[in-house]
Amino acid sequence: MSLDWLPRDNELKEHALHGSEHWGTEAPCTVYEKKPLTSPSGEVVEGLYVAWVRLNNPAQYNSYTTEMVKGVIAGFTNASLDRSVVAVVFTGTGDRAFCTGGNTTEYSEYYSKRPNEYGEYMDLFNAMVDSVLNCKKPVICRVNGMRVAGGQELGTACDIAVAADTAIFGQAGPRHGSAAVGGITDFLPWFLSIEDAMWSTVTCELWSAYKMKTKGLISKVVPVLRKDGEWVRNPLVRTDTYVEDGEIVYGEMVTGEAAREAKGLVKACTTDFARLDAAVDEITWKMAHLFPGSLQMSIDMVRAKKKFFWDQAKLAARHWLAANMMGEAFLGFYAFSTRKQTGEDVIDFLKYRQQIAQGSLMGDEAYEEVLPKPQ
Repeated sequence: MSLDWLPRDNELKEHALHGSEHWGTEAPCTVYEKKPLTSPSGEVVEGLYVAWVRLNNPAQYNSYTTEMVKGVIAGFTNASLDRSVVAVVFTGTGDRAFCTGGNTTEYSEYYSKRPNEYGEYMDLFNAMVDSVLNCKKPVICRVNGMRVAGGQELGTACDIAVAADTAIFGQAGPRHGSAAVGGITDFLPWFLSIEDAMWSTVTCELWSAYKMKTKGLISKVVPVLRKDGEWVRNPLVRTDTYVEDGEIVYGEMVTGEAAREAKGLVKACTTDFARLDAAVDEITWKMAHLFPGSLQMSIDMVRAKKKFFWDQAKLAARHWLAANMMGEAFLGFYAFSTRKQTGEDVIDFLKYRQQIAQGSLMGDEAYEEVLPKPQ
C-alpha cells in the first residue's frame, strides 16, 4: 500500500539565525563567504560550497573587536545550518597573522576597570568558541601567519589545522596580564604532552609551525615563500637537521648571523599561498567524499574530549577574567597597547612583585610606578 495519502510539507525551511548585519568587507570586520566546492582539477561542483570565515583586521594582526566576535558567531552558526556547506575554513586576512587574540586597544581603553562590561564581552567570546565547537561541519584552520593568544585558542577549537611555514604559535596571557582560560588550558593538553602544554601556556614562548607539526598541534606545514619562481622553506627556522649535539633542533629558530641572513632572504621573497590553499582544498575535497552524518558524528565525538573541560571551566573563567580587568589586565593591556609611546610592551614585573611583597594597596598610584612611561 502506498503512503502517498500522508500529508507532507516539502518546502525547504530556512534555518539561518543571522542575516549579514555582523559581516563586512572593510577592516576591521569579519568576512563571510561561500566558495564553490572544487575538485583537485578545478572543476566546480554545482550546489555545494565551502564557507570561509575570515578575520579581517590586518593592521592589528587580525585581533578581533567586539563586532568581529559577533561576525564569527554568525558565520559559524549559519554555516552549521546551511545544508549546502560541506566544510568551514577559518582564516585571517593577509600574510602576517591568522589571529593574535582580542583587540588590546578595546581591552585597555574600554573594558579595563569595567568588569561587568568585560564579563558581557566574555559571554560573546565564549559563544564564539562554542560556535566553532558546535558547528555541524568540519572546521579547518588555515593558519596564514601568527596564531597567538586568543588566536591560538580559536585555532585549537578547530578540527584540522594546516599552516604556512612562516606561522608562529603561542600564548601571551601571563606576560600581558591575563590567563589562557579562553580555551587553551582546556584544549592544549589534548594536542601536546602535559609538560609542553604547560610550558607553552605559561612562558609565552613562540614556537614555529615546523616545531608544532612535530609535536602534533597541526596536521600539515607548507612553504609560502618564493624566490625566482622557486619555493623556499622558511629560512628563519631550522629544517635541514633534526638533531645536533644530542639536542632536537628541527623547527627551532635560527639565531645570530644566520638569523640576519635569513631575514635578508625573506625580504627577497614573495609570499604565495597557493600551496596552503591547495592543502585546504585537498581536505575539503576529502571531506566531501565521506558520509556526512557519519563524518559529523566522528568529529563531534572527538570534539567532546575538548568540550568536556571547556564546558566545566568557561563560566568560572568568565567571572575571573571580568574581575581581573581591575588589576593585572589593566596593567598588561595598557602596557601592550601603548608600546609605541613608551618603547616597552610589559610592566616592571620585579617592581610589581615588590609591591605585592610589601602588601601595597593596589590602585592608580601603584600602577603608575610599574607602567612604562611615555618617551
